[in-house]
Amino acid sequence: MSSTTNPRDPGHPGHPSDEARAAQGLERPSAEATTAGSDRRSDRTEPGRPGEGAGRRMSRRSLFGLGAAGAAVVGAGAVAASSLLDEPPVAHASSTSDPYPFYGEHQAGIVTPAQDRLHFVAFDVTTDKRAELVELLQEWTAAAARLTQGKEAGSYGAVGGAPEAAPDDTGEALGLPASGLTLTIGFGPSLFDERFGLAGKRPAALADLPKFPGEQLIPEISGGDICVQACAHDPQVAVHAIRNLARVGFGRVSVRWSQLGFGRTSSTSRAQTTPRNLMGFKDGTNNLKLEDADLLRDQLWAAAGDGAAWMAAGTYLVTRKIRMMIETWDRTSLLEQEQIIGRDKGEGAPLGGKREFDTLDFAAKGPDGQPRIPMDAHVRLAHPSSHGNAHLLRRGYNFVDGSDGLGRLDAGLFFIAYQRDPRKQFVPVQMSLAKTDPLNEYIKHVSSGLFACPPGVRDAGDYWGRTLFA
Repeated sequence: MSSTTNPRDPGHPGHPSDEARAAQGLERPSAEATTAGSDRRSDRTEPGRPGEGAGRRMSRRSLFGLGAAGAAVVGAGAVAASSLLDEPPVAHASSTSDPYPFYGEHQAGIVTPAQDRLHFVAFDVTTDKRAELVELLQEWTAAAARLTQGKEAGSYGAVGGAPEAAPDDTGEALGLPASGLTLTIGFGPSLFDERFGLAGKRPAALADLPKFPGEQLIPEISGGDICVQACAHDPQVAVHAIRNLARVGFGRVSVRWSQLGFGRTSSTSRAQTTPRNLMGFKDGTNNLKLEDADLLRDQLWAAAGDGAAWMAAGTYLVTRKIRMMIETWDRTSLLEQEQIIGRDKGEGAPLGGKREFDTLDFAAKGPDGQPRIPMDAHVRLAHPSSHGNAHLLRRGYNFVDGSDGLGRLDAGLFFIAYQRDPRKQFVPVQMSLAKTDPLNEYIKHVSSGLFACPPGVRDAGDYWGRTLFA
């Protein structure tokens, strides 16, 4: 079963109807080529860049407000400034066209306000040479630094190189803005084997997930040595980024599986409204937010003392492709839907409450003396109070991958959750849900992934995974 979807976005006329494919047979650029200074796509000068001469060539998106990166979003529900002083705040792009910073203590695309579109890919490493893997990570980092700032993947770009040579960018994003693109990398358990001498560096928190009751995982769309998550406000920008990383990696990695997503299903900032999943309910009301500085330090970011020093300032990612039995759910009464979820469908308020962000009162009783929020309601089973205050930072996406042989929508949730230790966070929550959640009648887990996401890239001399290979 394919896990990719058509990237055409009805809101963006002119996008291609077929999913972008990784080009094959292309010569790998040298490290010097991928980090060269000038973008040779255009002869126009790029204004507003301190320290650069008039001969600096303009990137494919530099007219779209690159100078506005880092402007703060101000919105209803933003926390007081004092709570943000505990930890350096994550920059917000001032519009959906602008870029997010690439360099920093943590990787972007985790607490970054969730964008609207996703292209997620898992790679298998095909080389057995450690030096080639390190070289690939260096080249990928250089390309990612360019792509996230709205530039082409390589210094020559789609049309700036020799006509006799293959371009070092595929070109389908020419003329598009940065669209808030973030690229986030993670390393799967299978990378920590004897091929690269990494067995002794596998973190304890990267323990294989147990088999959960009821799951029906498909091996071909699960696991992987390396994952890359591309999030953007334009699906073509996200697809372009993944396509070019696959092109750069030709001969050293192959795509194991990929997933396109739309319509974020969680908010990762209080400046964002709560979105809805394909069951029609608001999703992620109580999600961890980038403004929750204390909780992020405790629940999200790994520390050197956790047992794997190279993961300090990193985090752990769990993905689950959850197919929804849409047609069955659509024939279920509104009352039953709300009882299963534990919230009303319109406002998103907890049952017995009036507003979305009302406190969940699990002790409240109805006129019949029964709990207002049923004992097996999804929100009760998943709540941190049921799991030793374990929180997850979720940033999942809806997916529709066409239909199956019976004419049913192949649709659902591509679940993405970041945390400090999956053994103590995701595993107990999911085990509880898998055993007693009535929602299981309407969903099926078909794909699973677990990855260690290293700390961020500090500067132009750093690269993804440097602390692991040091």
